[in-house]
Amino acid sequence: MRGSNQSSVSEFLLLGLSRDPQQQRFLFLLFLTMYLATVLGNLLIILAIGTDSRLHTPMYFFLSNLSFVDVCFSSTTVPKVLANHILETQVISFSGCLTQMYFLFELTDMDNFLLAVMAYDRYVAICHPLHYTTKMTHQLCALLVLGSWVVASLNALLHTLLMAQLSFCADNTIPHFFCDVTPLLKLSCSDTHLNELMILTEGAVVMVTPFVCILISYIHITCAVLRVSSPRGRWKAFSTCGSHLAVVCLFYGTIIAVYFNPASAHSSEKDTAATVLYTVVTPMLNPFIYSLRNRDLKGALYRVVHRKILSF
Repeated sequence: MRGSNQSSVSEFLLLGLSRDPQQQRFLFLLFLTMYLATVLGNLLIILAIGTDSRLHTPMYFFLSNLSFVDVCFSSTTVPKVLANHILETQVISFSGCLTQMYFLFELTDMDNFLLAVMAYDRYVAICHPLHYTTKMTHQLCALLVLGSWVVASLNALLHTLLMAQLSFCADNTIPHFFCDVTPLLKLSCSDTHLNELMILTEGAVVMVTPFVCILISYIHITCAVLRVSSPRGRWKAFSTCGSHLAVVCLFYGTIIAVYFNPASAHSSEKDTAATVLYTVVTPMLNPFIYSLRNRDLKGALYRVVHRKILSF
């Protein structure tokens, strides 16, 4: 392994999802539609929460941060896919590839941390409702989000620097639509054991710790809800968590399928399908999942859209 970045590869070729021209046109329209829906849906949620004082609570503060992260997350990959199709090119520079990988790591970690923080928020709200306002203060909420950004940035920087130390000699073709860590490790002609070790140890700790926190939170929530005598009360308590649980299952299911398997167990087709789910589909679905089951958020969204229509 070399000590600095003296790679003979100055750019990579992103093969995308298909080589068939008709399929490429269909996928272009599909990705464009999903990206516009992602941006519009998440920005509407941010706007609705920001303009409605009734939604200035910890739960909606975390949700607006999740929406912001989802917009950034989708913007890290999809615009490059669309631009490559329009310009009829597959090239991404070495530095551009590492930059894209850095933001993917950072934003994936942020999604992970925010889902854990939101689970803790629901735990306090359901298990300790009388102490909710004193426990979930504005200072604590801001500190949780800021701490998440710091840890996510440092983790992304570690993996990006490790990748920058690898050599890429001959093959520069990535069978993917963005620069993901797994296909890059396969292309390297250096020893990648340290990179894989860090993903399976430090990376696993960063991903698994919030997941364990989510599990513990929901175990306590379930126990508290089962103690409620009224079926209507139990349903009301669980309904506040349903949207969050759906997003958690979709997010962690695809992450585990892609990253926490040995390199020999990966196939480009399965990896691509799973990564489309968590990089494109999940950020698009989050606004719909959270708003369709939430009367307060639906009312705020209606008022925002209604005001915009009247202004025109």
